[in-house]
Amino acid sequence: MEEITTIALEQTELIRGIDTVWVALCAALIFLMEGGFALLEAGFVRAKNTMSIIAKVIIDITFGGIAFYIVGFGIAYGASNGWFAFGTGIMDGDLGLGLTVSNKLFWFIQLGFAMAAISIVSGAVAERMKVWPYALFVFIFCAIMYPLVANWVWNPDGWLAMRGFNDFAGSSAVHAMGGFSALAAAIVLGPRLGKYNGNGELTPIPGHNLPLAAIGGFILWFGWFGFNPGSTLAAVGNWELIGTVATNTFLASAAGGISTMAYTYFRYGQIDITMAINGVLAGLVAVTAGCNVVDSNSAIIIGAFAGVIVDIAVVFFDKIKIDDPVGAIAVHGVNGFFGTLAVGLFATEGGLFFGGGTSLLVTQLIGVVTIGLFSFIVTFLIMKIMKKTIGIRVSRLEETAGIDAVSFGVEAYSTFE
Repeated sequence: MEEITTIALEQTELIRGIDTVWVALCAALIFLMEGGFALLEAGFVRAKNTMSIIAKVIIDITFGGIAFYIVGFGIAYGASNGWFAFGTGIMDGDLGLGLTVSNKLFWFIQLGFAMAAISIVSGAVAERMKVWPYALFVFIFCAIMYPLVANWVWNPDGWLAMRGFNDFAGSSAVHAMGGFSALAAAIVLGPRLGKYNGNGELTPIPGHNLPLAAIGGFILWFGWFGFNPGSTLAAVGNWELIGTVATNTFLASAAGGISTMAYTYFRYGQIDITMAINGVLAGLVAVTAGCNVVDSNSAIIIGAFAGVIVDIAVVFFDKIKIDDPVGAIAVHGVNGFFGTLAVGLFATEGGLFFGGGTSLLVTQLIGVVTIGLFSFIVTFLIMKIMKKTIGIRVSRLEETAGIDAVSFGVEAYSTFE
């Protein structure tokens, strides 16, 4: 009997060890995505604002990380009444998720999701938002806003989780959340100087370093294989699921890149490589909700649609004079919305196209609409309040000269030899 007990204990420790290594590696990949955000966004803005956007991503990590530790994690994964919970720090005890890793490691991988969500906003407000008001918003976002949505979606007692809402790795809870928050922030801030002329016509403001943006895109692409497969939260017993998630993640991203290149070629007569980068990311965003429940062919279809949708969305937002320097709203907000609905269409069990009726689709629609409206409205109100009180936009002089030189006293590219 003692020998059996010893074997059982050793097996338990082995499972925990393997799962801990797996989750830690995936969490590290997710953390590396912040480097991808920094490079992508820096490449898509002008040289004079490069250090400013990098500063904002650093703020996402530092201010957002502390906020998510102090109270955010407790709101997301504490004892929920369906809508919210309350706790401080990293709680001890069973979180009801069947974890085989420590709560501290689970906090760390979930921190990566919170940082990704707020980093979406940093791109949409690039080149015109003050640093300290942005830092305040990051703290509020990661302490309260994102954790509330995570509670609804991923807390076992969350109202959307109880309803059967499927958002495996965050098309809605991370990307639609960040995207619609970015939309509200961009509206309140207004467009960059010179973006639209007096007749309302668009004046392109190209990014200063597209190879830098491409490298950022590749890092995000690489990190997504921690983002999606890591959401299994365990390796032992999940070998088939991990394979499915990883395969679907790649296929959708590749299809997104292909469809964007084809669409821009036939629409504009040339392949738009900058849009192709966003097309890959759009495919990744769209498949993130359902990468665990769709088959490989469906993943390709989802990614292909996302690659076209992202270009249409970018053009649409420019037409209505919403200035988004990096296309964050189109990539994350619009395709996060689409990807969440795609679960209700393509899920092999319960999807409309697979004989499942409309029940899952309705649940997905309710969830993503609620998350989108919550994110947009709360961000809009916070930004309006800050605009009326402490101010959120840099001065006209600072915006013209460049935020780097005025606010940071340093430029990204030195002219000294």
